[in-house]
Amino acid sequence: MSNAAAILSPIILASASPRRIRMLESLDIDFTAMESGVDEENAFFETPVDFVRMLSVAKAEAISQMYPGHWVIGADSIVTIGDIILNKPSTPSEAQAMLFRLSGRTHRVLTGYSIFRQTVGHRFTDVVTSEVTFKKLRKGEIEWYTGTQEPYDKAGGYAIQGIGAFMISRINGSYTNVVGLPLAEVVDHLAACGALLR
Repeated sequence: MSNAAAILSPIILASASPRRIRMLESLDIDFTAMESGVDEENAFFETPVDFVRMLSVAKAEAISQMYPGHWVIGADSIVTIGDIILNKPSTPSEAQAMLFRLSGRTHRVLTGYSIFRQTVGHRFTDVVTSEVTFKKLRKGEIEWYTGTQEPYDKAGGYAIQGIGAFMISRINGSYTNVVGLPLAEVVDHLAACGALLR
């Protein structure tokens, strides 16, 4: 990674997500990616917004405690349709059930993101929501797509930045938020609080 964006203080992405890493790399920002170790499976929450906010805070907090002088970005994304959260499918039947549910309908993608720097008492958290509308999917399309490896590490069972793009008829809101990190909001906040020279 180059120094095209001058870093006043080191930045850590509290995530091992290849998609989040690639998005930050595309901006030519120097950073280190580090898995937070936060248990996402057993987190208690009341609403989907609370869930992504809480997990983003937990991830940023975990890394900030180890590196209090760094700017730490924590993020978590989920797919919801109605009041139902669609997690990552583990089998073709789970992935197919998710895609049949999403077919021809609009769902929401929520990403909570937190930016912490402990030594200066900086703690910021927000949630960004995007709406994604699927075209009406044919049974054969769903069976073909779930025969690829793409759905199985993705919330909602699809990747908008991959093969799954063929299923999307409309997006209302941030595209990068659907991928997993709302870049406009994250970069604006980092710049505003002095983490980047722009």
